[in-house]
Amino acid sequence: MKSERLNSSQKAAVEAVGNPVLIFAGAGSGKTRVLTHKIAYLVTEKIVNPENILAVTFTNKAAKEMKERVRKLIKGKTSAVSIGTFHSICARLLRNEIHKLGYTRDFVIYDIQDQNALLKTILDGLDIPKTDISPAGAGQNISLFKNRMIPIKKAKSQARTVLDKRLAEIYEAYEKALKKNNAVDFDDLLLLPIQLFTKHPEVLTKYREQWKYVLVDEYQDTNRPQFLFIKTLAEKHKQICVVGDDDQSIYGWRGADIRNILDFEKAFPGCETYTLETNYRSTGEIIKAATTVVKNNLKRAEKELLAHNGEGEKLGLIETNDEGEEADAVVNALEKEIKLNKRPFNNFAVLYRTNAQSRALEDSFRRNGIPYNIIGGVRFYSRKEIKDIMAYLKLIVNRKDTVSLRRVINFPPRGIGSKTLDKCVAYAEKRKKDLFDILNDPEGMDIRGKQADALKDFHGVVTKYSELLEKLSAGELVRALAEDTGVVRHYKNGDLLDDRDRFENIMEFLSGVDEFMSRNPDAVIPEFLEEVSLLTDIDQWNDEENRVTLMTVHAAKGLEFPVVFLAGLEDGLFPMYQALEENDQLEEERRLFYVGLTRAEDKVYLLYAKNRRRYGGESFYGMVSRFIHEIPEDSLEKINFSSAVTRKLVTSKGKVRMELKRTVTIFDDFQVGDSVEHAIFGIGKIMALSGSGENQRVGVVFKGGLKKKLIVRFANLKKVIGPES
Repeated sequence: MKSERLNSSQKAAVEAVGNPVLIFAGAGSGKTRVLTHKIAYLVTEKIVNPENILAVTFTNKAAKEMKERVRKLIKGKTSAVSIGTFHSICARLLRNEIHKLGYTRDFVIYDIQDQNALLKTILDGLDIPKTDISPAGAGQNISLFKNRMIPIKKAKSQARTVLDKRLAEIYEAYEKALKKNNAVDFDDLLLLPIQLFTKHPEVLTKYREQWKYVLVDEYQDTNRPQFLFIKTLAEKHKQICVVGDDDQSIYGWRGADIRNILDFEKAFPGCETYTLETNYRSTGEIIKAATTVVKNNLKRAEKELLAHNGEGEKLGLIETNDEGEEADAVVNALEKEIKLNKRPFNNFAVLYRTNAQSRALEDSFRRNGIPYNIIGGVRFYSRKEIKDIMAYLKLIVNRKDTVSLRRVINFPPRGIGSKTLDKCVAYAEKRKKDLFDILNDPEGMDIRGKQADALKDFHGVVTKYSELLEKLSAGELVRALAEDTGVVRHYKNGDLLDDRDRFENIMEFLSGVDEFMSRNPDAVIPEFLEEVSLLTDIDQWNDEENRVTLMTVHAAKGLEFPVVFLAGLEDGLFPMYQALEENDQLEEERRLFYVGLTRAEDKVYLLYAKNRRRYGGESFYGMVSRFIHEIPEDSLEKINFSSAVTRKLVTSKGKVRMELKRTVTIFDDFQVGDSVEHAIFGIGKIMALSGSGENQRVGVVFKGGLKKKLIVRFANLKKVIGPES
């Protein structure tokens, strides 16, 4: 929001206390400001003590922003307020209470890669071939079971097909393996607190006393476990405020339930409802287009967004022949924006429905020398070398963690092959011991020579650093461990092409530990591991870098950019094919489109291709997305664009190869009759056009009868929309 003041709707929502509060906050209407001001109001008016307030959101980035805003508002008391993501708040709770469920407090959190590694071992043990069920597929199904709170017994009883029965069997084996490894996955972070509240009422009483006022951001994205966690905490004191926008509920595919916000009054009778309808982010044309589209949904609360920032420009609509031409159209429009409006690269975001669409865009950006950041690529903490050193850390914290053990027992290579590991696993099962505990008894497994020495050395290093956990600072321990295990040496002296990069990533990781410790001087390794485990792609995105941002529309939620390109707007891609015959899914796709449009502050470009290569290279004919047809025609400005591909043979280092070059043949933003503004000559009207693209020439008659012939590329003409035209 531009103003520090609250408008009347915001002020009323902030000052509402005594009853449950539901705030419908339209896109760009200042929901974060309302939430943070409400926290400050509760504290400064002495309604609730800071330590008795819980505020939860969905991303670390949002939580960090919330903390900073609250800190400025209540000057230093923010540390007492519990502010964090659902997962981080629940992880903190579990550190204190999980021993009541049979785990130990040094449990580890498995990410998707760890989960898949464990499932691979389980599938091998059950003799289930990957062609039947992949580890990733099994993991997705287990996550759905957990999000829907379907226990193992129910999954088994509901199983009808052979596949269903297999999945229930894998689910059961997976849960047993997690418990044995003293590990939890992301879904468990939400489920286990509910188990604690149910099985140990004294724990629930404790946290109800601790958190006497609960605030929830992005409430439309809550799934059933998150809803129950919040409801269970707040249903007694009923001091709860939730903020959200049903029109931005876009995570149904991972369990989010839009009914949580639409039916809030059923869960908390007597709630007061407030609606924030002034949009402080986008122009009137963008809001008009977005609102008109989303009104086609049946499942939504009635609201009418009003733009605070004036009407602005129409939405640009560009038709292209294929994904390559689409990418070049983005580049050309972007370059025009830079030249005409003097925008830096970080003013732009290119959004798409699926990650696979980024390939053509990246190719065009690289060819044209445009710097970009892509969200959704390989995260830093997901890189192999970082996962390796993290596995060592997890293992010294929790020696029951067989996933981490399997990952590093032979890395760097120390001669412990799969046959040796199989012997160890069989011996541990026979002796009913943890896998790690039998590694120092190679003779008992009939393992001799180098393999025996390697097992003992590995066991000794892990044991040594487990004992040093409380004696060394986190920074000292990690650096010593990286050297002692040989990980640093392996990459520093390696002769593979990417070894140098991996070595530098290890050094960056060590710096990251130091940085974490400078922020948290009293922290220990398990806390560092917990923070890293809960990071997302967006948390590592630096919006201050002068680069264009490329990401999916899902990833862009909560962000804003002056100029947004929405690419791939064809039926079957956006909306996706599977949504075309299922109304609930189609409504979610429409909400996703609404989210994409409302990320933009000043300008939106919509692009679609008549042909697009998908599914292994096969070309599909593209029908323009139905969502474009739902936008009022007078809000769209069609921009003509076409290009030609030229092929030539080039010789490089004695080899002949075909080089393809795409040349823009039409990109005529300007039409005869357009009103334009020139920095020196003022307002005028285009009377003639010749040429195309950046070399297009225009004849303009300015006020007073002054006639000028100008080259678009150098003239810096701006279209004038409004009374002047």
